Amino acid sequence: MKQRFIELLCSTKRSGIERLIEYLETETDFFTAPASTRFHGAYPGGLLEHSLAVYDNLLKISFMYDLQYPADSMIISALLHDVCKANYYQQEYRNRKNPKTGLWEQVGVYVIKDQLPLGHGEKSVMITQQFIPLTIEEMLAIRWHMGGFDDSVGGMGGKTLSLAMSQWSLVVALHMADLAACYFDQK
Repeated sequence: MKQRFIELLCSTKRSGIERLIEYLETETDFFTAPASTRFHGAYPGGLLEHSLAVYDNLLKISFMYDLQYPADSMIISALLHDVCKANYYQQEYRNRKNPKTGLWEQVGVYVIKDQLPLGHGEKSVMITQQFIPLTIEEMLAIRWHMGGFDDSVGGMGGKTLSLAMSQWSLVVALHMADLAACYFDQK
């Protein structure tokens, strides 16, 4: 999976992509991190697997609706939408009663240890742009990939999300691809 991820990113020929890959490999746990604490991909390598699933779903959605996105925009948006989750989770151990034996046991769980609390999608945009330029549509798609699940949607955030979705279809398509990866692919 890691090789496919790197090959896809390199295929974009985006300026700075090699530095971004080096950063992900040497300064983060991106390739071994979970995708969540308990919902989807809550295991080592889950983030990498999830990112590739989002890309595959984005390809399906763009084909299904005859959406004409540049290949590099789909790769960048899908593979890097959750780069904010690198160095984000930490494993801890908790006591849990085993339902079969009735005995207490220690089990590993992931907890959030956000070292850079900048938000979710916006943090992914900021990290990515330290290495490669993003188009406006890529920025918006990554920023709003959580759709209505984004913490900022309450209040004026909902109007901003709605405006982004109405003007840039990649925002909607990436959100749909992410939802499919979380709710369909993980079942």
